[in-house]
Parts: sequence; C-alpha cells; structure tokens
Amino acid sequence: MTSHSGPIYEVTFFVAPDIAEDCEGRIEEHVRHVLQDPAVADCIVFARDPDDQGRLQQVCLHSLTGDDVLDDFMDGPCSELEAQLTAEFGEQIEIRARILREDQLATLMPEASPNCLNCGARLKGQYCGTCGQRSRSRLISLWELISDAFGDLLEIDSRLWQTLLPLLIRPGRLTADYLQGKRARFMPPFRMYLVLSLLFFIVAFFDPREELGLLFEPESGVTTEEEAAATSDAAEEAQEVIDELTEQGIIDEDEFATEFRVDENGLRFTIDGETADEDGNCDIDQSDVEDLPGWLARRLTVERMQRICERTQVDDGRALVDKLLDNIPAALIILLPLMAFVLKALYPLSKRYYVEHLLFFVHFHSFFFLMLTLQILMIRVGFAVGMPEAIPIVIVVVLSFYVAAYLFVSMRRVYGQGRIITFLKYIALLIAYTFGFMMTMLAALAIAAFSI
Repeated sequence: MTSHSGPIYEVTFFVAPDIAEDCEGRIEEHVRHVLQDPAVADCIVFARDPDDQGRLQQVCLHSLTGDDVLDDFMDGPCSELEAQLTAEFGEQIEIRARILREDQLATLMPEASPNCLNCGARLKGQYCGTCGQRSRSRLISLWELISDAFGDLLEIDSRLWQTLLPLLIRPGRLTADYLQGKRARFMPPFRMYLVLSLLFFIVAFFDPREELGLLFEPESGVTTEEEAAATSDAAEEAQEVIDELTEQGIIDEDEFATEFRVDENGLRFTIDGETADEDGNCDIDQSDVEDLPGWLARRLTVERMQRICERTQVDDGRALVDKLLDNIPAALIILLPLMAFVLKALYPLSKRYYVEHLLFFVHFHSFFFLMLTLQILMIRVGFAVGMPEAIPIVIVVVLSFYVAAYLFVSMRRVYGQGRIITFLKYIALLIAYTFGFMMTMLAALAIAAFSI
C-alpha cells in the first residue's frame, strides 16, 4: 500500500463458514468496483483467524485520497455493500467498520499483514499479483486439501474440462489457440499428456484382482483330487491313441518312448526326449548372430540370447510382456520428438519452431490416449450390460476412423494448407509414424528382453 495522508476505512466482515465462498465473491466484486473510484488510492483484502464463534473474518482496507471524500465514500460504495450482504445473508454475516490512519496499521494483527505471506509483495485484492497466492493466512482445512488435489476433476469450469472438450471435438483447435497465446484457460500440454496416458494405462492394464489380490477372496477352483483324476484320464486317453497307432503299424513301439504330464497349458508328452507340443528350443549357435552388425553382435551373444530364450519359456513369456508394458510409456514419449522432426521436415516453410511441431504431437497423442481409453470402456461396458457384441465393435471401428480423420483436420487447421497438399503430407506422416512406432516398440521389446 502506498504512503499517503488520507484516512483508511477498515471494514471487517464476520462470515458464517457455509456462506464464505459467496461472500468472498461479493467482496472481490466490491474491490474491483472501488479501485475505479478516484477517491480510493488503494484497496486490499486479507483474512484473520476465525473468532470465538467460528466465524471467518475478512478485512477490507480502503485507502482514501483525503478526509474530504470520507463521508461520501462511507455513504456510497461501502453502504451499498453492507446493505446488499445484510439483505442476502441476514444474521449469517456481521459487518463492523472503523476509520484508521496509516500510522495505526501497526496495531493490526501480524496475520493481517498487507503484504503477501509467500513472497512479501504488496497485496491489492484477494490474490497476490506476483506469485498468485491467496491472501488468507489461516490454516487450510481438510476439504481445501481435497479440493486442491482433485479440483480440476470436481469443478465443472476447471481447466481440465475446458481442455477436454476442444481436444475431443475440435481437431487442431487446442494447438492453434495455444500458439496464438490463448493458454491460461487450458491445462498445460505435457500435464494433460501425462494425465491421459496414465488414465489409459490404468484402464487398459490395471487388474484389481491381480494387483490388489489381498482384497479379494480366492475363486473356487478344482480340487487336487479333481486335478489328479483329470491327469489320469488324459494320460489314459493318450495311451489308447498311441496303442491304436502302434497296432495299425503307423508308429514303431520299439522306437517310440513317451512320457506324459499335464499342466496349465494342457497335455504335454515327450517323444524320444523331446516335448512334442513345444514350438521350438533354445539351441542357439554362433551362426545365428554372424550377420548382425558388430555393435549389436557384441551385445547379442549366444549365451545371452540362450538365457533370454530359456527365461521366456519358463513362464510362457509373461515376464517379458510385463517388462514390455513397463517400457511402452517411455517409448511413446521418445516417439514424440521424433515425429516432431518429421513435421518440421514436412513443413519447412511454415516458419514454425521445432517446439511448435512438438506441441502438435503432444496434443494429438493426448487425444489418441483419450480415444483408446473410451474404446476400452465402451467394450467393457457393452459386455457388462449384455449389449450385442456387434454394437461395441461398430463403435470402436467408428472411433478408429475418427482418429484418422482427426489427424488430417488438425493438420489443416494448424498449418493452414489446402486439402490436396495436406493429404499428401498426411500420407507421408502416417508412413513415418508407422515406421517410427514399430522401431520404438522393437526397441522397447529388446530392452524388455535384456532386463528379464
């Protein structure tokens, strides 16, 4: 607050907690109004600790230009605010006022400092103009902690919902607005990308019964006796088939030896020391890696490849798949800057910086994750409610075509070129994207294989 010789008109509002938000809105509107009054040099609002009755205290300090304007100001804006609040909230609010001089500000409580408690800047309203922190000094409540954590999800007019709507139904609009400087009302691009990608991986790959198995009772299954009986029956049936083939002379009993075992994959039998239903073996020799580049051959040694093969066969590749799923988010993040280079090459005369092309793909990947999430949810909901199988499939196909059309329309809107030239660049981008996606997935698979 600037130094001057005029009086300070202090108004204190004692507000019931359930009307605090509405009351704060009225006070903020009042502050904006009086700051346009030439009789007011400055106006700040701050909070004090609740009083003995649990009422919140909001203090508004009006710094006037001189004593000659005091009476008119008290009968004007302040009187109007008091009448409005009293008529609307009745006994839920109490208003007290007094006149101070600047040298009397030292008598205010420390919590009522006109400076921001975070950065020390002078306050001119409910929020600090330097760091953005609210001017309240009381401890936050549990509800405020929850609101801060999930505010974007719980508030209809939050930046999350204002971002998702144009992201879904207005291809390229979000990127174009962001590049034009319209950014404050939208969620930051990379934060949105991380939120939507995390949501997708949770919906797609998180299995509560597997990850939180402690919270679920075990499902009833076959007993040990039933398993033994099933094994015995399968072995007898297999032996009958072999005996029949032997009698018909198709196989030679003297040269044929077999052993049976039954596991979760079904019946397995070994013929002359080899398992008949295995797709292959792990016999890898030096000739398998001779044609590889030198830098790769030094890493893909015969011993290492054989160890990977054996570990993959132990659990039918489950560990490999888990590692691959862990690597996919990082692979997709690496794909973003690579595709931005492709866009930079496709639009050399656009005069756009590399980071602007990167922003385009951040928004598109965010949209892509959102559509994949919706497709998975459509399928699961359809099966859960007994919907005909064809309906979710048709919806998924339609959404897939929408994704392809979305990319084309986004390119037209952001880069502003005609349909034909945009279509040619669209085809080139799809080819490059497919190749880049395959390469990043193969790299993710290789890293997963070497980490099991």
